Amino acid sequence: MSRIFDTRQPTERADGIAAAIDAVRRGGLVVLPTDTVYGIGADAFDRRAVADLITAKGRGRDMPVPVLVGSWRTLDGLVMSVDQRTRDLLEAFWPGGLTLVVEHAPSLAWDLGDAYGTVAVRMPLHPVALEILAETGPMAVSSANATGHPPAATAAEAQAQLGYQVGVYLEAGEGGAQVPSTIVDVTRDVPRVLRLGAVGLDELRKVVPELEASTG
Repeated sequence: MSRIFDTRQPTERADGIAAAIDAVRRGGLVVLPTDTVYGIGADAFDRRAVADLITAKGRGRDMPVPVLVGSWRTLDGLVMSVDQRTRDLLEAFWPGGLTLVVEHAPSLAWDLGDAYGTVAVRMPLHPVALEILAETGPMAVSSANATGHPPAATAAEAQAQLGYQVGVYLEAGEGGAQVPSTIVDVTRDVPRVLRLGAVGLDELRKVVPELEASTG
């Protein structure tokens, strides 16, 4: 049975965040607000939970699940090293609407899909998300909608699509950018934009002038 909490109400906010943290620790799925679109999330290191997330969305392993983190320092524990250009980008845009594709440390015991040694990582600018991430650690999080449907603008919209597959829904109303994050691949010799979204190309090039725009 699913539970929905209105995080705009102080009492429900505290109870909802506690319920979401507990659900993630137990291997369940939660829907949470971010600064871009609502996300459906699970413990990034719980393979069964991530598989349940992929199933709930109706997507394939060829679309690996991104990871949300609660601090810059967390990224250092997920990769072998962070070069200066990557550091400059995260210092400029984290927390915020920039996702970075990095090579993750080979020792990590996770399965996010067919990512071939890479992971897309973001630190969201939303107090509810950050409070949860501070307790759960890295979470596998994708947009809270069934594949092929528009991203949910509220937790109630997400619940209409995902139903009882998600244990806890955290409502925060319509907010954020309502556009997906910008994705930049920093595994290349020259970083490349894979998707433009919440952060514009001009903003990115102020930090990394040589940044390439995707032609796809």
